[in-house]
Amino acid sequence: MRGGVLGNYVDQFDIMLPVAALTPVADQVFGSGHALAAAGWVFVATLLGRPLGAMVFGPIADRVGRTAATRVALAGIALTTTLIAAVPGHTVLGGGTVAVVVALRFLGGVFVGGEYSAAIPLAMEWSRPRARGGLSGLVMAMSPWANATVSAIVLLLSTALPDAAYASWGWRVPFAVGAALAAGLALYYRTLVPDSEAWQQATDRAVATTRRPSPLRAVLFGTHRRALWQVFVLMSGLWLLTQMAVPTLMAELRAGGRFGAQELSATLLVATVVSAVAMQAAGHLSTRTGRRRFFVAFAAVVVVAAPAVWLGVFAVDGLPAVVTLAAALQVVTVTGYAPVAAYLAERFPASVRASGYGVGYSLSLVVPALYPLWLPALQEVVGHTAAIVSVLVLGGLLLGGAAWWGPEPDVDAPLR
Repeated sequence: MRGGVLGNYVDQFDIMLPVAALTPVADQVFGSGHALAAAGWVFVATLLGRPLGAMVFGPIADRVGRTAATRVALAGIALTTTLIAAVPGHTVLGGGTVAVVVALRFLGGVFVGGEYSAAIPLAMEWSRPRARGGLSGLVMAMSPWANATVSAIVLLLSTALPDAAYASWGWRVPFAVGAALAAGLALYYRTLVPDSEAWQQATDRAVATTRRPSPLRAVLFGTHRRALWQVFVLMSGLWLLTQMAVPTLMAELRAGGRFGAQELSATLLVATVVSAVAMQAAGHLSTRTGRRRFFVAFAAVVVVAAPAVWLGVFAVDGLPAVVTLAAALQVVTVTGYAPVAAYLAERFPASVRASGYGVGYSLSLVVPALYPLWLPALQEVVGHTAAIVSVLVLGGLLLGGAAWWGPEPDVDAPLR
């Protein structure tokens, strides 16, 4: 269970590195002609690699073992993040800097997708039934806690170092920290974390049969395809909310010239800490209300509150007011992730749980992750701000509709 929590922290630390560490100095690292596009694609590359990682590592976790898949994935995260920390800037490679970083982020995304496809289902299988909601909230809260950690490191470095020093080598420090965290956790899994009884029993039953079906085929086209596509729609809504509330918000604040690197880091730091606390509480709440009812109610909050809060961020003056509303935006959007780890694990049996969890969680992010392509086109049609507000509303509707479509899991039943 600790491994699942720490694993998601390492994943999310790695995912948010470009947003927090590179966005403020994209002009200097990638060159002014490539900065805006590079900042978006470096972030997107990781997200696009994750579905592939889930499809590769999910079946391995279901057939070979959750811990073995997790160890390999964590080692891959450590390697790719280390290589990014050593990439020369555009003054040496020119446009090649963008290409190398994007390629490494894509490969790192493959390993990130593999890590949580194995580690989080394993953590849920070890949890007591009534504790799954709280554990899920804690696992998912590692995303904002990791974001807050990265933002704090970047804020410290950008404050302590001259601008030229941070642009030259300071941004590399958070990447080195992320690589060290992944390597340490790989060692932790190698020495301390066993596979679960639920996985072992499912493996024994499968070995006893004459034919062992492919876990990936079973979730994509077989018995569990309805559960997968219901989860796909639900997660698509959450991913749309994430893209608008985190990277898009940071880019809009930066593009408007209202804040520099320090102000952006401080805004993200405070917003993510508030979101983390709310997420842990929401995980416990989902056990009391039921997962399905939680998602439906939260979707209603999103549709009503998220557009109003977004508009408020750009209507107020002063850093404290903006930080307060940025935090509120995260609370009414990404807090919806709180029961996801438990809910997705409850939707699939142990024989296909890693594949179902990983593919459902990751495949749904492909279209939302491509927002640098489709959001500008939408903005040309309906207007700059109206497009973002529309996406927030759509995310809430997808979340609520998918939850309504799905069943209410038994929060008192052990995972089998």
